[in-house]
Amino acid sequence: MDGPLLLVLLAAPFAGSFLGVLIRRLPDGRPAVLSRSACEHCGSRLAARDLVPLFSYVAARGRCRYCHASIGGFHPLVELLALGMAAIVACAGYMRFSTPAPVWVWSGCALGWTLLALGWIDLKTLRLPDALTLPLLLGGLLSCRLLSPAAVPEHTIAAVMGYGGFRLVALIYRRLRGCEGLGMGDAKLLAAAGAWTGPAALPLIVAGGAIVTLVATGVAYTALSLRRRADAGPTHGERGHVTAIRIPFGPGLGLMTWLVFLSGVGGGAS
Repeated sequence: MDGPLLLVLLAAPFAGSFLGVLIRRLPDGRPAVLSRSACEHCGSRLAARDLVPLFSYVAARGRCRYCHASIGGFHPLVELLALGMAAIVACAGYMRFSTPAPVWVWSGCALGWTLLALGWIDLKTLRLPDALTLPLLLGGLLSCRLLSPAAVPEHTIAAVMGYGGFRLVALIYRRLRGCEGLGMGDAKLLAAAGAWTGPAALPLIVAGGAIVTLVATGVAYTALSLRRRADAGPTHGERGHVTAIRIPFGPGLGLMTWLVFLSGVGGGAS
């Protein structure tokens, strides 16, 4: 393994640690960059040795050094996912190119890591914060400028198409149904997808994202129904009420955007 890829893999857990902070703090409006890390149970400030990704968690046996409360598996899970995503980018780079360019590798990781945070936040809060979607859009244009400068105008147009297309669908849905169907965050995320992949990939991202979302929702709804039925016991023929649910579209869109970028399907700057 060459130096740039090894550096990405070493940096991945630290990126995951930062992603965990973003996922926890951004939805609450708390500062994610300038504030010191502290134990969520006792409030003790964490030292540098407490913040080494994965290693600190294992060394402390999953507990705070100060109050001995259980830390939980959230942060190590995000760190492992970030490391796994870096490994996937490295494998995809070797499959597509004999020697992947460092800019492409870092671009694929930055895209995947940001989408991981966005998808997680959307699942928790049904929101896609501007603090991540807008830098992601600009990052896509910057990546395109570094990888394929001639494609920048095309990718800029794709960003406008992605945003405008989803906003038009949202307006039509609201006019017909009288309620919101797609949020502004989804439109901004699709704009970012266009900036990263180009206009030809947008239909695939939307269609694939919709399929992923519907399948995941179906699996989750089935599992929830089975659990409720098991908890309730025999129903004696009584039927429950069907309630409307809001479905996050961000994770499906994000997954398809990342896969399209890594595979190069639909063209793009990669």
